[in-house]
Amino acid sequence: MKSNLQFAAFIFALYTVLSGVACYSLRGIDIDPNVNTYFVDQFRNNASNAPPSLPQTFTEALKEKIRTESRLVYTDTDPDISFKGAIVDFRVTSEAPQPGETTSLNRLTITTAIEYIHAKDEKKGWKSNFSFFYDFPSSTDLGSIQDDAIDVISKQMMEDIFNKAFTNW
Repeated sequence: MKSNLQFAAFIFALYTVLSGVACYSLRGIDIDPNVNTYFVDQFRNNASNAPPSLPQTFTEALKEKIRTESRLVYTDTDPDISFKGAIVDFRVTSEAPQPGETTSLNRLTITTAIEYIHAKDEKKGWKSNFSFFYDFPSSTDLGSIQDDAIDVISKQMMEDIFNKAFTNW
């Protein structure tokens, strides 16, 4: 009888601990309880050599990131917070020179300028640039890896924008 009570107490304690772990978020998201809606304005393309579809790709990626990782609801009418973005640089540079002045790697770097507007508290708004890169062999044509590179860069950049907006990092 005593061991049954101990076993039940152990199961209850284990359940309590595991339930608490499931509720805890390691992300550290900190969204004001008065903020319920968001809007992401269409990104502008200010980089002359960026693909024409890149602004749409980044706009949709940021919308999706916020939609899936926060409680906020998307609206284009009087949002509590909003994002405006522009692609300001899209460039390929040579990296890792080898003897004989050739390079073994190229680097695609994309830079965006983001404005975060907090309608409920203007002091929480900010403007910041975000940049990330993708390295690829110099023997590879950019066109053959461009979609994969943009996907990798976009995911990291959206993570960085999200963290700046919604965490205390």
